[in-house]
Amino acid sequence: MGLSIPLSGAALRAGALEVVVLGGHLLLYPTGVCQEKAGARPPSARPPVLLLHGFSDNRSVFVLLRRALGADGRRHVEAYNYSPFTRDLRVTARHLARRVEELCARTGQERVDLVGHSLGGLVGRYYVQRLGGDARVRTLVTLGTPHSGTLVAPFMDAHPLVRQMRPDSEVLAELAEPAPGCATRCVAFWSEFDIVMAPVGTARIEHPDLRVENVQVKGIGHLALPAHPTVIAAVRRVLDGPGPVAVECSGAASVA
Repeated sequence: MGLSIPLSGAALRAGALEVVVLGGHLLLYPTGVCQEKAGARPPSARPPVLLLHGFSDNRSVFVLLRRALGADGRRHVEAYNYSPFTRDLRVTARHLARRVEELCARTGQERVDLVGHSLGGLVGRYYVQRLGGDARVRTLVTLGTPHSGTLVAPFMDAHPLVRQMRPDSEVLAELAEPAPGCATRCVAFWSEFDIVMAPVGTARIEHPDLRVENVQVKGIGHLALPAHPTVIAAVRRVLDGPGPVAVECSGAASVA
């Protein structure tokens, strides 16, 4: 399947924003290479949040989102760097399970919220659906995650993680299996100009057993999803309460 990018003014603006975000992220990337040091935290009013980065990335992608989510002091926020040598997201999901248990013990909370960008969203979803993580995860937010698989960049199929993000992978087949009684609320943000998602609708969660809200973001691309102030505000609203979410980045908004 080929990738078609509409040459509209909105698409060009989204592309220009992606370049700006990429430049900023490249500057910040070295600051997020090392794993974050976990320490004791005072009790907070809301469940702690754990941020999960995407393929070949690190926690620096969440600089703005992290600051906004923890701004009022009522929510503890951490970012989790999984190994850059990861070859199987299922292994990473098991590591995530241990990190969540440790986070709950440190904060005195029974449940956490997860926010995952791109591949990080799949790691979080695998933990929730396949490893019993719904007992610990109150809300799973995904930003530009290939829930049904992406066909972009076929030349990268040599990497096992990329193969696991293809529509016919064993991992996605496992995630399509029944998940009766899954208690986690899932909110998937997807954008019409996310060129990493092919087709773009693959960033929606389509599963009859999950409590899902698919939120369409108009006017921005893949890299901007965890950094755009409007999306950041929407993620915060998701974590603040159970109500529906609307997003407007360029004069349009929709929730499906």
